[in-house]
Amino acid sequence: MTAYPLPAAPAVLVEDVARIVENVPGVAFLKPGLAARLRSALSRPHPDAGRAPTAGVRLTPEPDATIGWHVDVQVVTVRRARAVDVARAVRSAVEEHLAARCPGRPGPRVTVTVTGQV
Repeated sequence: MTAYPLPAAPAVLVEDVARIVENVPGVAFLKPGLAARLRSALSRPHPDAGRAPTAGVRLTPEPDATIGWHVDVQVVTVRRARAVDVARAVRSAVEEHLAARCPGRPGPRVTVTVTGQV
């Protein structure tokens, strides 16, 4: 059994994946978490203070360490785009990014859920 450690901290990879997902055509935004929904406009951090926690992307290790990681992405799409096409594009972009970022590792299992349209 070979364990494949991540080359970067999971939080950094989550932010990278979030950035990749947000740039896919047809993605309006990542699904906000409960904290982001409850936060008032006055309590939001300054835009230069860094990125808010990313609730729409989760990175978890698979039960068998030789398999790799599971990436769960939840997005909201724009209404004019077909949700299935956007989901496929998001999955491909995430797989390609992580394959380039983590060479020699088994490919991650990527799940994309479209939670809404705007």
